[in-house]
Amino acid sequence: MSPPLRSIQFKGPEQQRGAIGLMAAVTLGLVLLFMLLVVDSGRLYLEQRKLQRVADLAVLEAVSRGGSCTAGTAPTYANESATRNSFTPGTVQKINTTCGTLVTGSDNLRAFKLDSTKSDAIRVIATTTVPTSVAGGLWSFYSNGKFLINTPLTASAVGAAPKGLLAQLTIRSTTLDIDSSKSKVLNYVWGGLAGGTLNLSLAGWQGLANGKINLLNYLDQLAIDLNINAGGYTDVLNTKVQLTKLIDTAVKVLTANGTTANVAVEGLLALKGAVGNVQVKLGDILKLQSGTSAAGLDTSLNVFQLAEAFVQLANISNGVAASVPLNVPGVVNGTVKLKIIEPPQLSAIGDPAKAKAHPTDPGSQIYVRTAQVRAGITLNLPVLNTTAVQFALTNLVGPLTNTLNSLLRLDLAATLESVFCLVLLPCKQTDLKILPNASINVILEVASASSHVTDYSCSTATTKSLTTANNAALLKVKFGDINMTNAFSSTSDVTVKPLPIIDIGSITCSGLLGLKVCDIKTRVPFYGGGVGLRVDSSIGSLPAAFSTHVYNQPPDVKQDPLYFSVESKDLTSSLKTTLQGIQLYVYKPTGTSALGDLLVGVGDILGALVTAVTTLIGPLLSSIVDPLLNGVLDLLGISIDKVDVGANLTCGQGGRAQLVL
Repeated sequence: MSPPLRSIQFKGPEQQRGAIGLMAAVTLGLVLLFMLLVVDSGRLYLEQRKLQRVADLAVLEAVSRGGSCTAGTAPTYANESATRNSFTPGTVQKINTTCGTLVTGSDNLRAFKLDSTKSDAIRVIATTTVPTSVAGGLWSFYSNGKFLINTPLTASAVGAAPKGLLAQLTIRSTTLDIDSSKSKVLNYVWGGLAGGTLNLSLAGWQGLANGKINLLNYLDQLAIDLNINAGGYTDVLNTKVQLTKLIDTAVKVLTANGTTANVAVEGLLALKGAVGNVQVKLGDILKLQSGTSAAGLDTSLNVFQLAEAFVQLANISNGVAASVPLNVPGVVNGTVKLKIIEPPQLSAIGDPAKAKAHPTDPGSQIYVRTAQVRAGITLNLPVLNTTAVQFALTNLVGPLTNTLNSLLRLDLAATLESVFCLVLLPCKQTDLKILPNASINVILEVASASSHVTDYSCSTATTKSLTTANNAALLKVKFGDINMTNAFSSTSDVTVKPLPIIDIGSITCSGLLGLKVCDIKTRVPFYGGGVGLRVDSSIGSLPAAFSTHVYNQPPDVKQDPLYFSVESKDLTSSLKTTLQGIQLYVYKPTGTSALGDLLVGVGDILGALVTAVTTLIGPLLSSIVDPLLNGVLDLLGISIDKVDVGANLTCGQGGRAQLVL
């Protein structure tokens, strides 16, 4: 053993006396220190817990009592709750109450978005000060050189009502099964309405038909693109914006959903190239009931129907009438012109209790409708120019012409014109024109089919029903002599005049040595009267003739709707019957009164003439109904026979407030 180590030796127990006491003192000091930390930290924890309880109870009361920051009731309810829980707001203890909405960010985390105009969610922040803990005081002393006497505490709570009472109506009248023939017509129709050209493939059309877009995500993204506060959906809907911007936003939302939406994106991008620089309001096609929460927007729309509504909005703004070829072999060769008079209201969301109380109030109703459209066509009817038709009509009016010529000569007997007619003096003779025009202008105007909520029932969350009042489309049929330019440059009612079929005019002729010369400038149309063709009538349901339907067990909002077909029974057949039962218009003579008596005396001839013209023209006009209605209007989302109205109803969870953040 080395000398240094040998010098360190314990001689006995006497030299170890007092070591345990020292260790006990150190241990007791440590115990007291830790006990102080535990008690002091526990005190702060209990103060924080008490403050959090005050904030939680305050926000729950504000939500459950229907507090609103706009009305100032939310802060009042929160302060009353805090006071009852021994937390009196003042200079030290404070309650800050704000209102807003809940939004989901790109990270899929829910956050509170401040918006004083909304009360979808309420946030309460409670603050107070308590004596500083020893550890906190020492830390502040060594960190800042100051020993803080008090420590501020803050507690925050966000509350909202759970999924509440909510109803949604969706309207459609387009079959989303698209084949190659339909896609060709769709390119004509949509491109023409948009004011450009569209050449979308069948796959692109089917992609639009199969695609769905989340309405809440779409409006949130649009708010960002328009620099509008997220959650301010009323502002988003009422802001006038370029249609291309609406399409760009839809593409962003669909792209975020993954590659499954690529085909739908292709269709939207093709549409964007056709719409031009028109400005529209999204609120013209989507309706959000006043006061509806953001949760009510968490639903899906069909991309095809949304794009269809975009096109119809563009047509109203650009003032262009779409041109679509329509050919019925052997009968009709013409071009259909289409103009949107009123856009569709695709979807409406809101509280059915409000809709029941005020079913027709614009701010409370849940109301959807199809578009109102005007379709016009100038029909070239080659079959009317055939020799057989001309011969038949000439034979019918031949006896009438001979009689008219005799009467015209008798009128001039006083001047001896009957003696010297075509020899020395000019004289009037009958100039008969049959079918002076071989074409007919036809206007079909389909008014909006509509549906709105009138009642609901929520016995339980799984036993529920929704009642709607439905109105099928009203169809106006007009054909005859129509100014087509005026018909498509205005939304006012179209004026139709009779189209001349037979014009019994007079013309002045002169002759020398048996040669007759007639001056066309002297022709007086309808001198002896004539016959014209005109139809101006309405077919279908009247606007006030609503039928009701009860949807039993409609699915919750965000699920596929339960559809019901609102039908106009036999409307197409009624239209054909109207076309075949043409009423002819008899022109009054503009010449002598004797001619007026004559038309009475030749009633049999005119009766046979009316029958002949009706038999010839009626079936021809009826033959255009199917290709025009089913081939063109149906692909525009407009059907006169039926329209599908879908319903969703969420009965909610009794309205109890919940803490959400």
